[in-house]
Amino acid sequence: MDINDLRALMTVVSFVTFLGIIWWAFGVKANKARFDEAAQLPFSDEAADRAELGLSGLADAARAKEGKAP
Repeated sequence: MDINDLRALMTVVSFVTFLGIIWWAFGVKANKARFDEAAQLPFSDEAADRAELGLSGLADAARAKEGKAP
């Protein structure tokens, strides 16, 4: 086995890995809901979320995430 065989093998392994990532990202329907939710994260309104929970500041939000009372 010389260097050219290793290069060919690495090309095949890389291509199979690429196809696996494409299948995972676009082929698995279970990921669609999770990806759609993640796509909306930049548009989420953290101030409205804090107001809904009755929190005033970042320290209160951190306590709420930890499960402690404000």
